[in-house]
Amino acid sequence: MTTPHVLSIQSHVVRGYVGNKSASFPLQVLGFEVDAINSVQLCNHTGYSHFAGQVLQASDFETLVDGLKRNSLTSDYTHVLTGYVGSPSFLEGVCQAVKEMKQTNPNLTFVCDPVMGDNGKFYVPESLLPIYRDQLIQYADIITPNQFEAELLTGVSIKTKDDALLAIEKLHNRGCNVVIITSSNLSGSDDSLLLLGSSRNGETMEVSIPMLPAVFVGTGDLFTALMLAWLHKGESLSSACQKTLSCMQTVLARTLQHAQERAGTAKPNAGQLELRLIQSKDVIENPPAGVCQPTVLQRSL
Repeated sequence: MTTPHVLSIQSHVVRGYVGNKSASFPLQVLGFEVDAINSVQLCNHTGYSHFAGQVLQASDFETLVDGLKRNSLTSDYTHVLTGYVGSPSFLEGVCQAVKEMKQTNPNLTFVCDPVMGDNGKFYVPESLLPIYRDQLIQYADIITPNQFEAELLTGVSIKTKDDALLAIEKLHNRGCNVVIITSSNLSGSDDSLLLLGSSRNGETMEVSIPMLPAVFVGTGDLFTALMLAWLHKGESLSSACQKTLSCMQTVLARTLQHAQERAGTAKPNAGQLELRLIQSKDVIENPPAGVCQPTVLQRSL
């Protein structure tokens, strides 16, 4: 059996786990080769009191992709995974590369996390929105926006589950086979988030996700990487979500416990709350059952 091979295009940090650092290890543990192109490179994530680094531009991306093409390496990829991109020109380069790779290999799976913001606020240049909306998502097989990003991409104001399902349907109509709104405030509780997902084959589901009393970084990158892996392995959408969320809840609980032990009576800081991925290899490989069970909805999109 051929080993699946992912080209992962997202952020990089020297210290900690976000972007490619959050996605690569879990994918490798689950049997994937991973090649990483960094969209930005920082000393640590932006939740620290100080951060520094570089935002890569289109020319940087094109140089790397051109080198891969000259060595006939881009045809080896089974998946392209995209996450945080900080430059409009870089994202336009990604669009062109994905388009060419899909033309060369129609079986390539493109997994797009359209990272733009959350809770009504952008944390990338707003000029990235039309590139995602009008150029990139048409190539996406799997897309994982949060509630705010789904609203931006579809123009639907999501206030109810029906609104969310309408947004999902619009993304299906753009060509996305699997659409997952990874977090929304539609759970009806301040203690949980609601995930809603749909495959174009008809399965539509929701999952309530308990919230922990801390701010974690890199969780979206981990989620999308794990969903890529479990869907590739043939799991249904519901089963892939259950395995992914069960793993994540365990990783976050371990992270929080470790952070609280290190912090003592103080509030854990950003460094103490870095994801305990290496220490969670066991649950990445074998997610616990019975955690974050999906509910399959009757509506079929």
